[in-house]
Amino acid sequence: MAERTADWWKSAVVYQVYPRSFADSNGDGIGDVRGIIEHLDYLHELGVDVVWVSPIYKSPQDDNGYDISDYQDIDPTFGSLADVDELIAAMHARGMKLVMDLVVNHTSDEHPWFVESRDPLSPKRDWYWWKPAREGFVPGTPGAEPTDWQSAFSGSAWQYDAQSGEYFLHLFSKKQPDLNWENPEVRQAVYSMMRWWVDRGVDGFRMDVINLISKPREMRDGDGFMSCANGPRIHEFLQEMNREALAGRNLITVGETGGVTTELAKLYSDPARHELNMVFQFQHMHLDQAGPSKWDLAPLRLVDLKANLSHWERELAGVGWNSLFWDNHDQPRVVSRWGNDGEHRVASAKALATVLHLMQGTPYIYQGEEIGMTNAGFTDLAQYRDLESVNWAHQVLAGGADLRSVMTSLAVKSRDNARTPMQWDDGPQGGFTTGTPWIAANPNHRDINAQAALADPDSVFHHYRRLIRMRHELPIVVHGEYRALLPDHDRVFAYTRSLEGERLLVLANLSDEPVQLVVDDELRAFSGRAPLVGDGVTWQGEAVVLQPWASAAF
Repeated sequence: MAERTADWWKSAVVYQVYPRSFADSNGDGIGDVRGIIEHLDYLHELGVDVVWVSPIYKSPQDDNGYDISDYQDIDPTFGSLADVDELIAAMHARGMKLVMDLVVNHTSDEHPWFVESRDPLSPKRDWYWWKPAREGFVPGTPGAEPTDWQSAFSGSAWQYDAQSGEYFLHLFSKKQPDLNWENPEVRQAVYSMMRWWVDRGVDGFRMDVINLISKPREMRDGDGFMSCANGPRIHEFLQEMNREALAGRNLITVGETGGVTTELAKLYSDPARHELNMVFQFQHMHLDQAGPSKWDLAPLRLVDLKANLSHWERELAGVGWNSLFWDNHDQPRVVSRWGNDGEHRVASAKALATVLHLMQGTPYIYQGEEIGMTNAGFTDLAQYRDLESVNWAHQVLAGGADLRSVMTSLAVKSRDNARTPMQWDDGPQGGFTTGTPWIAANPNHRDINAQAALADPDSVFHHYRRLIRMRHELPIVVHGEYRALLPDHDRVFAYTRSLEGERLLVLANLSDEPVQLVVDDELRAFSGRAPLVGDGVTWQGEAVVLQPWASAAF
């Protein structure tokens, strides 16, 4: 493996593997570590530098591995520590690096720390957030919860424990109790675990909901997530984590930080502050919802998306660093969400990739995105497996919601859209498993699969390869200044990058209709150039014509 130099991650491209759905090596219907190992040559051909693997630790799998019962062991569902050691060695031999998911806002309720903490006299009682019932209420009765905070997965964020007579906090599933980061013993246990993984060869961490770890000094009624997000000691904790577990190792670190602004993101990612390299922010992911809930659907306005992404590009330039993503294990497939997954699936997948990958920041590709995989297309509630989706559906149906509208929202926004099996070939189950997959494979694997994409030089896969190569070979893609063009155009996404006298133009028509632009002074400098990547954009005298979903960089 090439040595990790300072800032190496700025020119890197990260590929996220959701192990449960990536590749099953033993026919049990669930993806595993050996499945990842068997497909490293595919990832190497794509050209990615880093593979981020979602949690494979020992877990009861209540939330697909984000409920961890042992941070220093691998769940038998996925393999063994020996398999992970082999994965690390095989990746390093190919010049790739491994990022592990760090889930330390909460553990599983089956983690030995929590099991011990249930005893009020235990030294670990203060490792979690235990609170008595609300004053004047009988513990365990409706309304007795310490606050009215709601869990992300529906219902109260407090669970009564009859064994100890108090409630514990769980911002997510009731099987995911929140750790108490106010306790220095908790922090040191986490840092020790992180050092253990780095010593084993891991190259960095993606930190799950990391901006929730610092809870407010007083817990009061209101929005629990807003109360906990970016809490009073969050920067102190991350700086301590950096000193104790990360400093001097040139690792890659990215924090999942829902609800952050550009000002907060600069605090997290300014290298002078010694916290994180970059954060995942989700402002652009909320642009197609009509209300406070992700399930409240609204059409995306392209001008809003351009304004949001351009704002982040401008604000973080020279101070922090952007992470660039459309898809992940918590988001629907972008080609179905904001592209055209029918007639223009290939072109729209390429166009969305082009506008994202040529911005300043570190791009993230989610498994299957590079072949244009689409949403699941489920038509029956019984097909869904995601805890968030199933809990929400049952809750609103019990409240009288219309089944048709619930199914529409799930079809558009459920996390299971990203979790159907990776489509390797046109065979049974898309080549994911020889058994029965834990979640149904998308029937369109017969047409959309990696084998076909590799064989077609004009495929989405090879377009991603070209974009990745540009980031590796052209300093302007990594370091160039970003400038938005045509901010009010409702169909075209356009911008330039500039570095040391060189300029790069990116044009994309994100619509089903052709677009003709007048060649103004800004565009004239690029007129007649052959595209470095992309097609469907032609210069015609004083006009530039973009075919439906055409994209190119000049």
